[in-house]
Amino acid sequence: MTLPTSPFSTLRPPHTFNTFRTSHTLRTFTPHALILAIALVSPAVMAAEASSPAASPATVVAAADTPAASPAQAGLTPAQAALAAANAAADAKVNKANQPAAHSAAVAAVPDIPVPPPIPVLRQTSDADLWGRIRNGFGMSDLQSNLVINQEQWYASRPSYIGRMTERGSKYLYHVVEELERRQMPTELALLPFIESAFNPQAVSSAKAAGMWQFMPATGKHFSLKQSVFRDDRRDVLASTRAALDYLQKLHGMFGDWHLALAAYNWGEGSVQRAIAKNTAAGLGTSYLDLNMPNETRNYVPKLQAVKNIIASPQSFQAELPEIPNHPYFQSVTISRDLDVALAAKLAEINIEDFKSLNPSANKPVIFAKGTPYILLPWDNAGVFERNLAIHNGQTAGWTVWAAPSTMRVADAARRVGMPEAQFREINRIPRGMLIKPGSTLLVPRGASQQQDVSEYVADNGQVGFTPEMVLVRQSFKLRRTESVASLARRYRVSPGQLAAWNGVKANGSIKAKRSVTVMVLRPALSAGNAVARAEPERATIVRASFKTGGSDRGGRNAVAAKSQPMAIKTTGRGAAKVTAKTGAKAGVKTGAKVTAKPMAKSTTSATKTSKSAARPVIVKKARR
Repeated sequence: MTLPTSPFSTLRPPHTFNTFRTSHTLRTFTPHALILAIALVSPAVMAAEASSPAASPATVVAAADTPAASPAQAGLTPAQAALAAANAAADAKVNKANQPAAHSAAVAAVPDIPVPPPIPVLRQTSDADLWGRIRNGFGMSDLQSNLVINQEQWYASRPSYIGRMTERGSKYLYHVVEELERRQMPTELALLPFIESAFNPQAVSSAKAAGMWQFMPATGKHFSLKQSVFRDDRRDVLASTRAALDYLQKLHGMFGDWHLALAAYNWGEGSVQRAIAKNTAAGLGTSYLDLNMPNETRNYVPKLQAVKNIIASPQSFQAELPEIPNHPYFQSVTISRDLDVALAAKLAEINIEDFKSLNPSANKPVIFAKGTPYILLPWDNAGVFERNLAIHNGQTAGWTVWAAPSTMRVADAARRVGMPEAQFREINRIPRGMLIKPGSTLLVPRGASQQQDVSEYVADNGQVGFTPEMVLVRQSFKLRRTESVASLARRYRVSPGQLAAWNGVKANGSIKAKRSVTVMVLRPALSAGNAVARAEPERATIVRASFKTGGSDRGGRNAVAAKSQPMAIKTTGRGAAKVTAKTGAKAGVKTGAKVTAKPMAKSTTSATKTSKSAARPVIVKKARR
């Protein structure tokens, strides 16, 4: 992914010059353009302008429309002269409609010079800060509702929150506004990250939505936001903004209404379509306020409207907005070699937190150039970085990628790559009680002589897989004599309820002699005697975890009950571990392992329902987008 660079990228942002724009486009006169324009103005006109005490804007336009000096006289090439003439003609068209009557005839007498299609310029703006530019670009209809008033009161009563949110957003707002204007979209949408994430690109919701635009993993992939163990483009400032505006444009094309498009962004397009169809069938209205929707979506657009109202008139809400200059905060710098995050911040002479705030997609302490060929830096620090990088001696990256050749213990893998186990586990975020699956791409130190950077495929697609160190293995045996369930449960250190569930009997009953009894026991996944774990340890799984039964019974610390969905045992320290299924079951387990186990026979699941140790379900919020 490469970004186009301006030929004037080394200049300070041209915010000190006149800026002309429409609500959709922006064109800025750089110093080069001003020189060209001045060279084309007739010397006589310039003398007249100089002698005039206060030349009007229309006079300047008329002067620009007078025949210009020849290219040879101006010292310009034909191509430069043509470009300058086109710019001058465009400026004349901008001001024709606003000229005083005294100048109308003079300007009308000058024939129009053909203007190339690039950028239509319609009006001049003198917005000193970005808030004024945002206000001028508002284009959505206002939502009138008590819900909006409630949200206004909520925000207005929290000035410190507004201050933190707007201060954080000041780094990114200019870029978002630029993109909105380029796409001819209303600038209210620049305020949407205030609602989604409070403009925090590192935000992650309980439903796994990430970034300042809060993309779910699947939606992010649909809009080409790559997600690997090394980077997450859902948090990338440029990539996520591009994807969010693509998505919003698509939704607006589907519904023809920005309020419905925003509801779909929050609730899902399918949900909004069904709600509209339901109201249509019932003869009801289909506007945003007419639809029946969840509370979160019901308040979604009112929140945006409330923020819009506060930005439009902060004094009405006793709100103070930080000044945001109407020029870029950051610029993109291309990198050609892998680069450590700490070194990048050092070369740019900024602290590492500021660097991470502009480059939040990096999941590791290194950026791989073939996957992310650019970094964002504060405008004034981009040149500093390039100068320091040019004179830097030595490697730019101290990390590379190593692929695990087989299922390995963490200690063995760390020993092989020459790292302390604790550091290896931390840098690769490996939970305790897990083995590393073959093919996992892990971050390891880069040798001093290693020159090859990480490939694009690995940078874009690297993943890490884990499997439990301990697996649950089913064991069956025949009783020599009749024995109570409680007695057997104590012997195998499980609860009577678990043993009863596995064997389809009552917890307070007994099992007759010569009957086959089934128990589930934990075994090391790489144990030489465990054929199941040796072949496919990750498939030796069960479905519902075991639970404490209370009282003096100590069973249930190392066993699980059978159900029909996979589950895992996650460590919580050196003591008991938690066993968690998709159904939300939990149990204490003596080992420090994450375990998945194979479902038992269907006949045992009904017995589980009667157990007093039934699992408590976990309520999970419905994921957005």
